[in-house]
Amino acid sequence: MSADLWEGFDALDPETITGPVWDEPVPLNPRRQLPVFPVHALPAWLGGMVAGVAEETQTPVDLAGCLALAVLATAAGGRAVVNVRGHWREPVNLYTAVALPPGNRKSAVFTLMTGPLLAVEKTLVELSGPRRAEAETTAHLARSAADKATQKAAAAEPGLRDQLTAEAVHLAQQADEMTVPAKPQLVADDVTPESLASLIAEQDGRMSVMSAEGEIFDIIAGRYSGTPNMGIFLKGHAGDMVRVNRQGRDAQHVEAPAITMGLAIQPEVLDALGRVKGADGRGLLARFLYAKPVSLVGSRNLTPALLTEETAATYAQRLGGLTMALADWTDPAVLTLAPEADAVLLAYQKVTESRIGKGRPLHPIIKWASKRDGAVARIAGLLHLATHPDNGWMVAIEAATMAAATEIGDYFTAHALEVFDAMGADPAQEAAHQLLTHLKEQRLSGFTKRELFRGLARGDFPAMTDLDPALVLLEEHGWVRQHPQPSRTGRGRPPSPRFDTHPSVTPPLTSGRQKPLDR
Repeated sequence: MSADLWEGFDALDPETITGPVWDEPVPLNPRRQLPVFPVHALPAWLGGMVAGVAEETQTPVDLAGCLALAVLATAAGGRAVVNVRGHWREPVNLYTAVALPPGNRKSAVFTLMTGPLLAVEKTLVELSGPRRAEAETTAHLARSAADKATQKAAAAEPGLRDQLTAEAVHLAQQADEMTVPAKPQLVADDVTPESLASLIAEQDGRMSVMSAEGEIFDIIAGRYSGTPNMGIFLKGHAGDMVRVNRQGRDAQHVEAPAITMGLAIQPEVLDALGRVKGADGRGLLARFLYAKPVSLVGSRNLTPALLTEETAATYAQRLGGLTMALADWTDPAVLTLAPEADAVLLAYQKVTESRIGKGRPLHPIIKWASKRDGAVARIAGLLHLATHPDNGWMVAIEAATMAAATEIGDYFTAHALEVFDAMGADPAQEAAHQLLTHLKEQRLSGFTKRELFRGLARGDFPAMTDLDPALVLLEEHGWVRQHPQPSRTGRGRPPSPRFDTHPSVTPPLTSGRQKPLDR
């Protein structure tokens, strides 16, 4: 090639040969690499069930793992407390919430994990039948006797009326004092705060709310009342006294209510919960143990190993036995810590304390982190009872059990940091992450807005305009670049905006060809 021709190439703008020069893109708000639920920290019979359910349903182990803790809390909540040291006692009820998108077979996991509880509930109803029938009959006869005495006093001669009236009053008081036990119930679904308070009073101070939908958050936010109503949920977690007023009945006091919640919700529900007036300030958000696992939809094994009958039977037998053993306890069993277990928890407390100060890792979630040591003590109590379902109240919690509880506590801490970050994040951040992931998966070096919209799930972006905030954010961070809009000619629909993507989105393949754009 002649020198003249080389001079001509040198005179060209480099962008006419290689295209526009790209700067290094600015990362979006980085997502944490969240840990997977530590199944190995559970007792073998429980961990085997969690792993088996997760495999058969092809769901993250986090869902079955969190439900495993919730079903243990249902069995023992209100019937046991952990005496940490001094006057520090922790009840063993828990609030867990797993965030998963639709299509993750949450209902199937709920059915498998809660089935034994519902079987025990049915057994308790059957066993209590004779006692309830006797109480109903006795109460009916007492009321009938009081009514007859009242009628007799009303018709009596003046000389006998005072004596008969006193007898009628005495019989009426006896009738009023008689109570008929309610049918035993362990689990409720999405109930109103008022109904939940009544259930707690009827069920000797405890109730579990288990739901694969999470509508309970809408109810707390005020679906029926128009204003947030979270008092019973705050007291039911802490064990603070509840006064229950029921129409036509005297007010009842529940000295130490114990509510357990095991929920599976869609991720956007958490964002909505964060916006409920008072949910953060009054501490409701800080009471939940959150999990936000990665969905397996799109990469599931269509021929998984099935849950074995032996694993399911062992799970039902152990969980059912623990639930039955504690069902009739009125005063809670006090679980104590072995000195070595107390040392493990104390070391964990020191770590928590060192991390919640201003500028420290846990300070952004200080309200939640202030409760994590108590949550670990509760989890240790549950793991202990699961390890010793026949006599857990007679032996001390061991160091190994407390160490397993702290591992689960670390798991929930990592997920809480992510969840609270998401609650306070710009909604466009999550959408931008979704678009960037889509661009990388589809290896799109360029696209029009219309083409991008057609290739995305409608549930995430119902209208094309929903793409705008995310595209703006991606362009600001240097991941995409919009072409100048061409001049309008004619009256037809304007051309869809066209974008190029940063070269790092579509790195060269070692083999094969770039995936074409779906049209």
